[in-house]
Amino acid sequence: MKRLGIMAALPQELGDLIAQMRSAGEVRTVTLGRRDYYVGDVHGLAVVVTLARIGKVAAAATASALIHVFEADAIVFTGVAGGVRADVQVGDVVIADALMQHDLDASPLFPRFEVPLLDRAHFHADRAFADALTAAADAFIAEEGGALSERFAVTAPRVHRGLVVSGDRFIASHEALFALRDALPDALAVEMEGAAIAQVCYEHDVPCAVVRTISDTADAAAPASFADFLASIAATYSSGILSRFLRAGF
Repeated sequence: MKRLGIMAALPQELGDLIAQMRSAGEVRTVTLGRRDYYVGDVHGLAVVVTLARIGKVAAAATASALIHVFEADAIVFTGVAGGVRADVQVGDVVIADALMQHDLDASPLFPRFEVPLLDRAHFHADRAFADALTAAADAFIAEEGGALSERFAVTAPRVHRGLVVSGDRFIASHEALFALRDALPDALAVEMEGAAIAQVCYEHDVPCAVVRTISDTADAAAPASFADFLASIAATYSSGILSRFLRAGF
């Protein structure tokens, strides 16, 4: 792999990654499409790091630039998400095995959730990258779980693998949450970018992976929980998981 693309939607979701790059050596900043791309090295790996901003269009545009302009050979997205399945709680980590758009519906022309003309609704994460992210998340929780509980009142965080769903809507009501569970009972977490990135990577044969820390449970308390988690702890998770992932050689 020549260069790894690393994306997040919000600054806190990158943790201290850009600072680590600057400590490792020269970092070149390229502004393109109203985004800054940071090109350099970290933990001995060539990387390009950027903020996609929020939503599927922003994520797809950024992933395309990483592939075509910066020649990223693989893409990893890190960020927060809402828990969907009842046992996925605030402070847990979800590694995507597959991703899909929960708000895509071109029926009756195509089945609900299916991307027109691609004959699929699910886009799979690269298994090796997902395995490496899982190992990094497991190590982070094992080594830092006690401190997380003491400092941030996160109780017994766990790592999950499975389906992550994306849509251009912040899920923040019990009604919307239950509707999502009914429509997609396998969904572990909901966010606003991952499936768009996975589709772009699928279309260009580029491996991708998505790791999400659960900031809220996608219910009426979600806006406050999301804001608090983002401000207080999201960077701790991202830094801890990404550093372990990158040190492993990806």
